[in-house]
Amino acid sequence: MDVVPEDGEYSETRRQCPRNRTASLNSIPHASTTNLRNSQALRLRGSITSMKGITPDTEPAEIVSPVPRRHLSHTSESLSWLKAGTFSDDSQTRCISPLSAASSTPSVFPSSSSRQLSFGVLLAQERQARATALRRTQNEDATDQGAVRRWVRWMHKHSMKAWVVPCAIAASTYVKWCIGLGGYSGYDTPPMFGDYEAQRHWMELTIHLPVQQWYRYDLQYWGLDYPPLTAYVSWICGKIGSWIEPSWFALDASRGIETPENKLFMRASVIALDALIYVPALYAFTRTWHATRSSRTQHAALVTLLFHPALLLIDFGHFQYNSVMLGFTLLAINAFAVGFDLVGAVFFVLSLCFKQMSLYYAPAIGAYLLGKCIFLGSRQGFQLFTRLALVTTLSFVILFAPFLPPFSPISTLGASVTRIFPFSRGLFEDKVANFWCFTNVTVLKWKRLFDGKEPLLVKGSAALTALGFSPAVAGLLWGCYKTQSPPPADQRSQAPTPTLPLLPYALLTTSMSFFLFSFQVHEKSILLPLLPLTLLLSGALPGDEVFAWGALGNVVGVFSMWPLLKKDGLGVQYIAMLLLWCRLIGYNPLRVQFDSFMHLLSTVVNTSMILLHLVEMVVPPPARYPDLFPVLNVLVSTPVFGLIWLWSIKRSIQVSWAIAGLPGSRTDGKIKPAKDGAQESDHEHANATARRSVGGNRRDAGMRAVSLGYASGQSGVVGGRGYGDPRRRALERLSRRAESVEVDG
Repeated sequence: MDVVPEDGEYSETRRQCPRNRTASLNSIPHASTTNLRNSQALRLRGSITSMKGITPDTEPAEIVSPVPRRHLSHTSESLSWLKAGTFSDDSQTRCISPLSAASSTPSVFPSSSSRQLSFGVLLAQERQARATALRRTQNEDATDQGAVRRWVRWMHKHSMKAWVVPCAIAASTYVKWCIGLGGYSGYDTPPMFGDYEAQRHWMELTIHLPVQQWYRYDLQYWGLDYPPLTAYVSWICGKIGSWIEPSWFALDASRGIETPENKLFMRASVIALDALIYVPALYAFTRTWHATRSSRTQHAALVTLLFHPALLLIDFGHFQYNSVMLGFTLLAINAFAVGFDLVGAVFFVLSLCFKQMSLYYAPAIGAYLLGKCIFLGSRQGFQLFTRLALVTTLSFVILFAPFLPPFSPISTLGASVTRIFPFSRGLFEDKVANFWCFTNVTVLKWKRLFDGKEPLLVKGSAALTALGFSPAVAGLLWGCYKTQSPPPADQRSQAPTPTLPLLPYALLTTSMSFFLFSFQVHEKSILLPLLPLTLLLSGALPGDEVFAWGALGNVVGVFSMWPLLKKDGLGVQYIAMLLLWCRLIGYNPLRVQFDSFMHLLSTVVNTSMILLHLVEMVVPPPARYPDLFPVLNVLVSTPVFGLIWLWSIKRSIQVSWAIAGLPGSRTDGKIKPAKDGAQESDHEHANATARRSVGGNRRDAGMRAVSLGYASGQSGVVGGRGYGDPRRRALERLSRRAESVEVDG
């Protein structure tokens, strides 16, 4: 094993005790014994036989403390081994993670100011650290990690790692098909039927009518009210179906058709589009956002996302194509994570043009892209802004081209916009668990109060929605402003901003704000805030704060759609998917705990949901209040959604603080200019850029930042060295410090 360069006296000591060598310093290219003495770092008194054997004339051996085992490398103890407290301003450059920005792991090492500890003390500290890690492992084993993690662990241990992803996709596809064997929206309920008939009818009219008539034909019978990309997909599916059996999509004559063959084709179209867009987007997410985590974590996250109960029940039970819209949104944020902002903008335009509900995500994505333009500085930022504007505009023009002159009169575009944004339908539909319906039941009757004043109600709803998502937008813009710096020569625009970990929380805040406060909300719209919530949940362990909120939010989200699923005859699928998903992720809704607010809330909410289901099974609603149970469903679900919205804002503030610091704080992400007009070297510039990526991340007092995915380890990406180890980065800082001391001397 390599040792520190030594003089003659140290060589003699080493020959007397050859075991006095504990670590390699090959990573310090210019380190020397003199430099180490001058820097006063990593100086340890050798414990050869006894400390009593050291006389005043004896130079103590200078060694590097032992490198901890792998299980300690991702905790705050790593730098304690190196005793690099002098250089805490250059704390390790792993980007903050949404899952662990506020988590803390107290160090087992003493916070002594002394930097000269005996080797025996270090060994005692290592034993203590190992005992702490062992207790942590035992606690994790005692906690139910869920069937997913146990299955993934078993597959990896038995050398079947390569089969995890294919088996998970196959199993989820089988579950989707089984859900489709039940009822669907509008089954055997003439004359209007339901969403199943609406989707089939759009396939029928797009293959038989010209584009100019798509948004005008017989609007009383499921007129097309989704953006053009949905119409194009309907046209493709209608063409394929008409080749198989023309009677399935005969104009007008096929209305209400419910033959087994037609059902098979319609169900297969949902599964095919899901497999083409949504499943690859999920896989790309786990490989991109969890890139620096273990393959077991990536596989467990993928399985968790594949069995998302709310989406499976709506798309493959109730019957819709929401997975296409959500898949395009996922592809967009995956592209942002690897720095392909223009590609991400195109994917998000595709999502918007498939379903207008993607506007729930627009403030967060727009703020992220605008923030990156601010982060890059005036010149590169303006260039990126111009390219984004051109690409976004061109994408919309291409998708709406058949509705624009010279292909169609301009009135065709107006008709499509009127159908896409139906403000005339009212404030909300049915009994949806949002602010308006909740207060309409408990406080005042909004529709009665604003009768004849619907435009005023629309404006008030828009203002309240904007107020709800403003913290997320402000957090993204403020973080980019605080971490901005003069742009280097190249590659800065090809990397994500330091605020990337804020994006999932911003998506959750904005989508939940739209769901709670916006105009014309349907109960199925809860799928949009559930997506970022489940993305955050996918990398968390049972017991984490994110896991608790994510699991409760998904269970309540499915519960809030119970009146709709009950109407569709999907009661068995509803219960089966909830039980299956809770078992997979390791969440027990029957557990009663009161030791924290989160546990108390979960216990109260889960008990309320179970009791409401039991009462609904045995007690019919009174004739005077036929909607009693849907109203009680709203009263249980809405407070939980409101608390999730507030929690997402709180977490965004925590992560933003860790990245860029609070206003006026010392760690605000700014990098001091070089003194005496000195020019930064390439190596120094790379390190400075890496430090900018984490800005004001607090890591004293045991704070840690474990990677969620791509955003971690940006120093290695910028510096071209890959993802760096924290010990190696600390040794590099030591080397640079030693060089500066030598130059000053």
